[in-house]
Amino acid sequence: MTVRDLGPGDRAAAAALIGSIGNFRRPEKAVALEVLDAALAAPGRDYFPLGAFDGARLLGYLVHGPVPMAEGVHDLYWIATDPDARGRGAGRALVEEAERRLRAAGARKVVVETEDTPDYSATLRFYARAGYAEAARLRDFYRPGADKVVLVKSLH
Repeated sequence: MTVRDLGPGDRAAAAALIGSIGNFRRPEKAVALEVLDAALAAPGRDYFPLGAFDGARLLGYLVHGPVPMAEGVHDLYWIATDPDARGRGAGRALVEEAERRLRAAGARKVVVETEDTPDYSATLRFYARAGYAEAARLRDFYRPGADKVVLVKSLH
């Protein structure tokens, strides 16, 4: 498996991957694609896109970027893995590479926002295994019964 920066030539594969994610609702898919397009249009300005590949096949992607007005803090905006490739380490490889790059750049923290619903239980377990801890919870944020969970990991 190889992790590298995504480029414009990877857009079609990333868009297809976004479309294949069953727990992403239609508005989430639209925003994920919007962030991906912004990342590909101006890489390194607001967003940093990474992809995990098995040869030419995109197994997963991640987009992170600096939090405005927060020194050394990055948001992990989107991470998604091909449903057929889950459990093969693509998500872990993406997060580890993003964290490696962020440490090298002097970042202090990574922040993730996700929801706490049955559809996202595997997501919450993934982040817990990666060392992210719940820092805040906003009840019924996305809709009734869908809490927003803010997870944080210190990079020091």
